[in-house]
Amino acid sequence: MVLASADGVSGEDICSQVGVSRPTVTLWLDRYDEGGAAALVADRPRSGRPKVVTPEREAAIIKQTLEDAPPDGGTHWSTRLMADVSGLDSTTIGRIWRAHGLKPHRIEYFKVSTDPAFVAKLRDVVALYLDPPKRAVVFSVDEKSQIQALNRTQPGLPMKKGRAGTMTHDYERHGTTTLFAALDVLSGHIHHDCMPRHRSAEFLRFMTDLEATVEPGLGIHVILDNYGTHKTAEVARWLKRHPRVHFHFTPTSASWLNLVERFFSELTTRELQRLTVTSVRELEQAIDQYIDRRNVDPFPFIWTASARSILAKVRKAKGTLASLH
Repeated sequence: MVLASADGVSGEDICSQVGVSRPTVTLWLDRYDEGGAAALVADRPRSGRPKVVTPEREAAIIKQTLEDAPPDGGTHWSTRLMADVSGLDSTTIGRIWRAHGLKPHRIEYFKVSTDPAFVAKLRDVVALYLDPPKRAVVFSVDEKSQIQALNRTQPGLPMKKGRAGTMTHDYERHGTTTLFAALDVLSGHIHHDCMPRHRSAEFLRFMTDLEATVEPGLGIHVILDNYGTHKTAEVARWLKRHPRVHFHFTPTSASWLNLVERFFSELTTRELQRLTVTSVRELEQAIDQYIDRRNVDPFPFIWTASARSILAKVRKAKGTLASLH
């Protein structure tokens, strides 16, 4: 801008050439006139209160948050506790924590599987997701047990602008049901049934119904967790009578490997969490209706993680735990 102006280019032409507004051109030409080339690279004084937290003090607060116990004997820091200790305002502490991604009030849960056959089971299940066998159908199967038929003691209020919907914290129980669900991994279609109990007998009844839905000549591969009803002597005898059905068990403490759990999470969030019913029959009807609507246009859950990437994370987690303990 300065060089163009020195060459006699008009202000409007400078705006077009550089791609800035006329006030911007005027600002920088005035700064050059006042202080020469040095004024173009030097920062000018800014308005507002100067920064009071130095990088060193900020680093000390981060270190204290991560390594020191709070003085009140609690399990984690709050902005007010840190403000009392550091002499800074709680909003300043909050800003520092946000800048460094720290949330002392939150905690995430985990469990590393100790299954001695973890690697073999992991590779087996992931292979079914990423490279399913030809001429076969892959199902992810599990039970969602003890779904309660709950009715709130008082009617809630609907959501409105500036306020979330409400519901009472207390409720009346009207019985329970167990949802048996089989997720077709390829299509996303859900085959399901609700039963009052979840013993081996109910599981085999569900599996018999599921097999009947698959056309003859196709193999059936079923991903299951290690629940006891999946491994009884009755189940073993049933498998011998149905040779095209193959069970694949996830490692212990690794329910996240079973894709149907993702559907259960969706069902809870979208339907069950706010549902109010006065009987088990109403509850089962609501579940049936939700799944029937979903099956009109089903969508699959796409598994993307390879066994190698999962094993790398598990090794890293074990190494971190070993270093801390």
